[in-house]
Amino acid sequence: MTVENPGVERLADSASDEMSFTATSLKRETGWKGAFVIGLAGTILVTGIAPVMVTTLGASCIPITVVITLTGWLLCLFLAELAAMMPERTGGAPSYAYPAFKDRFPRGAKHINGITAWMYWLGWFPVAPLNMILASFYLAALFGLNTTAGINPLGTPIAYWTIGIAVVGIMIFFIPAYLGIRFGAGFAEILAVLSMVPLTFIAVAWIFAPSVVHLHELAGFKHLDGSGFFSPMSGYDWVTVYLAYSFLLTWNVIAMEAAACYIGECADPARDAKIALNLEGGYGVFIYTMIPIAFVVVLGAKALSNPNLADPKAIFVSFASKLFPSVGGALDWVIAGMLIIALSLSALNAIMGSGRALYQMALDGEFPMFFQKLNKHGVPANAMAFNVVASIVVVAMGGAVQIYTFSNVGYTASFIPVLVGYFILRQDKKDMARPFRLPEFMKWVALAMAAFYFVVWSYGGYYYSVIGNAKLYYFLGWAVLLAYLPFYWYRTYVENPRMNTMDTGGQVLGSD
Repeated sequence: MTVENPGVERLADSASDEMSFTATSLKRETGWKGAFVIGLAGTILVTGIAPVMVTTLGASCIPITVVITLTGWLLCLFLAELAAMMPERTGGAPSYAYPAFKDRFPRGAKHINGITAWMYWLGWFPVAPLNMILASFYLAALFGLNTTAGINPLGTPIAYWTIGIAVVGIMIFFIPAYLGIRFGAGFAEILAVLSMVPLTFIAVAWIFAPSVVHLHELAGFKHLDGSGFFSPMSGYDWVTVYLAYSFLLTWNVIAMEAAACYIGECADPARDAKIALNLEGGYGVFIYTMIPIAFVVVLGAKALSNPNLADPKAIFVSFASKLFPSVGGALDWVIAGMLIIALSLSALNAIMGSGRALYQMALDGEFPMFFQKLNKHGVPANAMAFNVVASIVVVAMGGAVQIYTFSNVGYTASFIPVLVGYFILRQDKKDMARPFRLPEFMKWVALAMAAFYFVVWSYGGYYYSVIGNAKLYYFLGWAVLLAYLPFYWYRTYVENPRMNTMDTGGQVLGSD
């Protein structure tokens, strides 16, 4: 393997299994714990998706949630192998597609690299505005702020308080992101403990309260109206319904892969990759399975049919009230505090992780050089600042369904080239050093997952936008994907010729 960066040690495998790629210059100031706790930003999204799923599909959401979450764990395993092979790369999953395609499709590899990273960015950066919008709702409710007066820029009303709190929150979380991976990981660790410990407790507490548990609610995994698992819903056959909600699920439950963004900043990437990503995947399956089961068996279909419970705070308070009836009004503050901290952790990762994807894309030559600059703390501050500006713009969308639909036009699709790339590397670079190696048959599993994600993204994505009445935001997502082209054009036809001119002492390459 050859890394195209004079400041990074050059590694070599056998000639037939050599790879070359541009490496990063990020500081290695964290370890598997740091990657794991920041990666919990993906797992924390259970606080938003579990209420939506159980109040829409009832117990029938549990099998598809388990299936999609298991693909997320498999994705973590594939990324652990890739990250350990290429620790000089950053930006998470999309950064591993380019080296995989470079030898087999040299002309197309750079475009695969660029659009994959851009799709991943579209998938992750809206997490910050969405989570700050949700946090603002809880703060407004706790302090009695007006949540009705506001603006309606894209068809979804949004209160002035929501805009103010969300914008301030996004800017605050830029600070630890700016101050380097060591500071950011330490800050994330505090947030993770304060949010994941109570959330884990909630996930298992019902097991020790049999008097409020009704296991018959799981029988047959029925819809809220009592119809069977394979029954049509809202005028759509069951295949369309579950693929549509799988589109929503992939935006949430496979986000545990976020830990891969920071393997390149770990002190011992070969060791840290397998530990961080294995733990992330395993814990993700646990939390994404147990939380919806807990809601179903404790609250039941009748209570879950109440649309007010789709609000995460409302459903967590109702759930906790049944388990701990003596606590009373303090639950509002306890639950709101847990959710706000959890949302904050995800917002921090959205700024940090997707910024690294833009940074790696710029290093590889598909994005303007502005994004490849590091600050004195060794982090891509320009790319993260771009995320902050883009996040503030997205706040105007105002609603979860809208942002889910807009963002996942990119996110799920970004893993398709990565999974195909994993297969290609297993085919073409069989003898390349792999500090963490999965069984050989897993390359076929990766290929099958790529096909499955394509169906969920294309077919399921369109129908989720129809069911959720969010087609405008679906096509806005496509418009943002196409916005990659002018960035690429600027780098290729403006900056690169300028750099070539400087490299030849003022003579333009190709001139007489």
